[in-house]
Amino acid sequence: MEDFLEHCLRGKNHATGQTGTPLDFIAFHAKGSTPVFLDGHVRMGIGGQLKTIDAGFARVARYPELKGKPVIIGESDPDGCAACQGPHLGYRNSTMYSSYTAASFARKHLLAGKHGVNFEGATTWAFEFEDQPYFAGFRAMASNGLTLPVFNVHRMMARMTGQRVETRSSADVGVDEIIKSGVRAGPDVAALASLDAAKRQLAVLIWHYHDDDVAGADAAVALSLAGLPSEAAQPRVTHYRVDERHSNAYALWKTLGSPVAPSRAQYAQLEAASRLALLNNAATATTLANGGHTLTFTLPRQAVSLVLLNW
Repeated sequence: MEDFLEHCLRGKNHATGQTGTPLDFIAFHAKGSTPVFLDGHVRMGIGGQLKTIDAGFARVARYPELKGKPVIIGESDPDGCAACQGPHLGYRNSTMYSSYTAASFARKHLLAGKHGVNFEGATTWAFEFEDQPYFAGFRAMASNGLTLPVFNVHRMMARMTGQRVETRSSADVGVDEIIKSGVRAGPDVAALASLDAAKRQLAVLIWHYHDDDVAGADAAVALSLAGLPSEAAQPRVTHYRVDERHSNAYALWKTLGSPVAPSRAQYAQLEAASRLALLNNAATATTLANGGHTLTFTLPRQAVSLVLLNW
């Protein structure tokens, strides 16, 4: 990458004979450390992916001439082989992929801010695999027309507009610690938030992630919001959820007995379950002093919530 950037900035352009070659954007790939199947469960390597992103952003930031140039992570994934299958890749159909996605995307923004680069976006190296069994274990966004839990996290993020605002969490492992050691001790419970003044909307994405896909206690979330405008005294709260019982066609498919060929009625059930779902018992907002609010709810391990406040 360094050789390429040096050539584009200071090398001879073999088409014009002049110095330098125009760059529309800068791209690199970032993959997580290869998952392993350990003691009967999947262990992810989110730290490996964030370490690569940190190094890629740092390399771009070395060049003042590239300040403001769009940076795109051309393949941004938990592992390097979309078409591979195996027990160590069992995260793909489940909520582990969705919580990993929420936790990793938020840290991409933090790392971009750390290095002062213009992070424009990221893509996944995923495919549609035709004529395959339901939930065959490839890295995909959907299986036989049924979107996976991970896609519903992208649906959540698509509802976040405006400007990113600061978040703090007492259970945030921290991007530097994740790069160093992954999420192997306590879980990572943290948030990404955006404020859209024109739409009168605050969006908060909260996740409960761990590298080890094992059972664990729910997180007791107390979400405190401060600094909202005076007209937001009584906001309307909308709470979306991805977990075992929401936005999860794969979990329902297993409950139905993992049918090889779902009936028309079963497919209709699965299709409904594949959509982004509301949490029916969503907490209501309690007004605090100085234009603030607090919401309390539980968040299961490997689950993701999107809380929207509108006024």
